Amino acid sequence: MKNKHKCNLIVILGPTASGKTSLAARLAKELHSEIISADSRQVYIGMDIGTGKDLDEYIVEGETIPHHLIDIVEPSHEFSVFEYQKRFFEVFNELSEKGITPVMVGGTGLYIESVLKGYALAEVPTNEKLRKSLEKSSIQSLAERLRDLNPQLHNTTDLLDRNRLVRAIEIADFTKNNGIKEQRPEIHPLVLGIRWDRKILRERITRRLKERLNSGMTEEVEALHASGISWEKIDFFGLEYRYIGQFLQGKINYNDMFQKLNSAIHKFAKRQETWFRRMEKQGIKIHWVEDADYDTLKSLVFNELSA
Repeated sequence: MKNKHKCNLIVILGPTASGKTSLAARLAKELHSEIISADSRQVYIGMDIGTGKDLDEYIVEGETIPHHLIDIVEPSHEFSVFEYQKRFFEVFNELSEKGITPVMVGGTGLYIESVLKGYALAEVPTNEKLRKSLEKSSIQSLAERLRDLNPQLHNTTDLLDRNRLVRAIEIADFTKNNGIKEQRPEIHPLVLGIRWDRKILRERITRRLKERLNSGMTEEVEALHASGISWEKIDFFGLEYRYIGQFLQGKINYNDMFQKLNSAIHKFAKRQETWFRRMEKQGIKIHWVEDADYDTLKSLVFNELSA
């Protein structure tokens, strides 16, 4: 049975520490729905406290809400927006066939956009000949080549890392020469954004960081390295993993780690908010919910589904 509603996906987005996960879980329980995560780091097994999985938030009144795209790959795996989109559509189609309207929740704007805008992505094989030709190119020349191949570049973080630049060029070159024929489902979303006063959000971020450090986040990063993940790879995961990794290597002291990490998370939240505003400017309608008010969110959803 296919979903008969005009809206076939509910999206709850917001910056880190906005409370979106608990709202999504409460809503999913009332809708007899399931959650699809849109978080670029929660896909990794063993990265729990640092990524803010907060799996206890998926338990509502004693019931565990089914959730997807969390804990699906090892940290050594090179996860991509292509793989996210592909896995999302698989889960979305499966739930839609059951008559379920999924609730997508997260703060990774790139992943959310890849679904809502239906980015044309392809599974691209390694091109050893191309990689060989790029070996002596500077990062600047690689970035220029990528922009020439893909002027509409979605993920600007590709421009900051040599390996990602080479892979992005490989993908852009393949796409240009082969085209894309992948079929994607039609998405008719209701997008809800969680918004707080900036001062309050900053307080929430700092409070949550202290809670996570007291809950074993440093030990989590230590265990990740002990499992065989290099410090370079841990640094690549950013934020909590980067700064705690520097502390564990003796590069900074604990106080510096906390101050730098706290500041970095605040800046990250601002970048998330900037991304969401850009989404609005590009035509994605976001219904903003102030202060994570569940009654307002619920009203918007049920009005849409009953229309």
